[in-house]
Amino acid sequence: MSLRFHEIAEGGHRILNPFTNDKLALLGEIARLRRGSRLLDLCCGKAEMLCQWSLAHGIEGVGVDISDVFLDAARARAGELGVADRVRLEKGDAGAYPVEPGTFDVVSCLGATWIGNGLEGTVKLMLPPLKEDGILLVGEPYWNSEPPAAAYESFGFGPDDFTSLAGTFDRFEAAGVEVLEMVLADQDSWDRYVASQWWTLSDWLRDNPDDPDIEGVRGFLERCRRSHVEYGRRHLGWGVFVLRRR
Repeated sequence: MSLRFHEIAEGGHRILNPFTNDKLALLGEIARLRRGSRLLDLCCGKAEMLCQWSLAHGIEGVGVDISDVFLDAARARAGELGVADRVRLEKGDAGAYPVEPGTFDVVSCLGATWIGNGLEGTVKLMLPPLKEDGILLVGEPYWNSEPPAAAYESFGFGPDDFTSLAGTFDRFEAAGVEVLEMVLADQDSWDRYVASQWWTLSDWLRDNPDDPDIEGVRGFLERCRRSHVEYGRRHLGWGVFVLRRR
């Protein structure tokens, strides 16, 4: 899917996944963050998690993303919250980010396991930067119930891209990590993440009638609406899983 389409759709978002501020705060408590803990956030988006946790818990961290649009918003947010001296934001390929082994207390990747060609591969590339007693935070979709074949085409997923919640646990085990905790999105937080993009996209279409991507954005909006109301609300879940080496 076009990065630009997501930059447009999530223009009004701070959290670029189906979490609310309350769930993000809960995850920070569950992660047992301490002042001075170091977090590496791969595909950090607008780095809301990193900035909020730096403010609330006194952590330091590095956020890596490929989008200049998201990184500009992240830098502005870090300045707004007064944490720019503790948060470093870098443009780059999160799947190949060079880092010294064993230097971070927490390594996270929320909703972007494509960087390792799937969940297992992403977990394996997240482990080297992690301290021996550190934790991983992985955000991943899963199926609440078996979707019809048409749902895969609607979402643009392959049948093997995601699995059930229990199957997701199996994949973590196969990657050599143990699930310690989890925080799952609920229906309301899914609606707020997805449905609030529709107005943003609709406004963009009205304001940019001559943009060369207008038909692509229009089709993206139509697919987003249809896939969510027809399949997503019934079948698709999402959560962040707290993990450590087995």
